[in-house]
Amino acid sequence: MKDTETADIEFVRDYTVALDRLWRAVTEPVQLIQWFGPEGVYLETCEMDFRHTGPWTCTMTGKESGDCFKVSGQITHVRPPEGGRGSVGFTWAWHDPATDARGPESHVIFTVEETATGARLTLTHRELHDVEAGQAHSRGWISTLRKLDFLLAPNPSLQP
Repeated sequence: MKDTETADIEFVRDYTVALDRLWRAVTEPVQLIQWFGPEGVYLETCEMDFRHTGPWTCTMTGKESGDCFKVSGQITHVRPPEGGRGSVGFTWAWHDPATDARGPESHVIFTVEETATGARLTLTHRELHDVEAGQAHSRGWISTLRKLDFLLAPNPSLQP
């Protein structure tokens, strides 16, 4: 790997929900706080409204360790679903816990689209600074998406 190469990762999830429901889950603050962040952390502070461009920030705290993890960026685009497809993009950088300085910046895009059985989320995280960062973010996103899967899962107790 060259010094100038970056890592990209992508995840695809299909849900049996309406496109509008998935869009709200990935853009509205009250929805985001229910699933954003890996398992084992809680959101200490969260200023994320992915319905509008502008700054965002989130501080996660380990439930067992008490360690704080701050991440922030800029929401670069918001394209509500029209014609069965929409997306929101934002920059992403972890902060140094000692100095609060932002680390290397990368880019995340949540793309939603209508499917025959509901809606699909494609999560793309681009320009991670190296393979190790890609692997660490893969583990984090997989854990985070499990929480979204649970949030959007059909409720068996409500089934006839």
